[in-house]
Amino acid sequence: MSLLLDTSVGCLVGAAVGDALGGATETALPEQIRARFGGWVEGIVPPYHADWATARPLAPYHKGDGHITDDTLMTHALVRAYAAKRDHLDAYDVAELLVPDLIERVVHIPDLERDGVTFHRLAAAERWLVTRLHHAHADPREAGVGNIVNCGAAMYMAPVGIVNAGDPAGAYLEAVELTGAHQHSYGREAAAVFAAAVAAAAAPGASVEDVVAAALDLARDGTRGAIDAVVKEARGHDDWRVAIPALRAAVAPFDTVGEDYRRPGLGARRPSRLHAIEELPVAIGMLVVARGEFRPAVLGSVNYGRDADSTATMAGAIAGALGGADAVPAEWSDVVGTASKTDLVEPARVLATVATEVFERDRARFARRAERFAELAGGAR
Repeated sequence: MSLLLDTSVGCLVGAAVGDALGGATETALPEQIRARFGGWVEGIVPPYHADWATARPLAPYHKGDGHITDDTLMTHALVRAYAAKRDHLDAYDVAELLVPDLIERVVHIPDLERDGVTFHRLAAAERWLVTRLHHAHADPREAGVGNIVNCGAAMYMAPVGIVNAGDPAGAYLEAVELTGAHQHSYGREAAAVFAAAVAAAAAPGASVEDVVAAALDLARDGTRGAIDAVVKEARGHDDWRVAIPALRAAVAPFDTVGEDYRRPGLGARRPSRLHAIEELPVAIGMLVVARGEFRPAVLGSVNYGRDADSTATMAGAIAGALGGADAVPAEWSDVVGTASKTDLVEPARVLATVATEVFERDRARFARRAERFAELAGGAR
């Protein structure tokens, strides 16, 4: 297995495993998680609600038991968009490639326990893509304006990091461009920084400190402030159990949702230059606490609760890119793949092939530019 393929498999399988483990604890608070499961969650567990089909009528999802959620469904859809174009993506590709995939392609939806189009599993902030781009025919570059500001775009940006492996700035710019179709404000910024973090993690020999450095170098406004505050707090911890309340306190000033996660106030998820989504800073913070190791980074994110599946997706993607396929515990990935009736590895194989092709295109493009620039710099009229 090439290093690129190993990195891609570690990243995408790691993201899916984080998603599946975090689904069981999503929206719960740490104390509620421990009460429900009789202690800290240490692996794949049943749904938080035993009566999951009726407990929350608006969201009758079978989360837990190793089922991936919309985070992974969207990630795999983005891989298919890359496979169709075989080049960098932009906002127009979201309209022309991603949205048709979401509303036309039948896939297995594990937490609905049936086949269907991905659209049937999307939350409101992701259905916005279809409303704005398919029905309203909005300008793709501006379609994200007005959406709920959340982690909806960030949660599936790992493929952008792999396509731009070793180039965090390139990943940041590509994610900023394509997520203009989906998000705005700090939701779009977080998507770009997450893609950059994956790209940094994908560089040969990268460490969690390289990831942190890339994130802090590229992040702006409240997103940078939140990552900086959480990382500073995380450096003083080496146990995710102890770090959970400390990281929550560090990110709280930047978070608009508030302490009662299921009942956010009127100021929640509104655009701001001062605020940030919670999930990305906490995921990076858990990576710092875990010293880049997959298992504790993901478990810390899972037991943090709140939007646990997305936080663990991001932590799992970055840790998986850092450590490769072997970093992801097989006892988790095997169960998740089987329970979700989904091949977790094949999208990573496809993405690694596409990333190689995109790099060759980039190399040819730069060679043409270098030749032209050399003529400009050395020539005379």
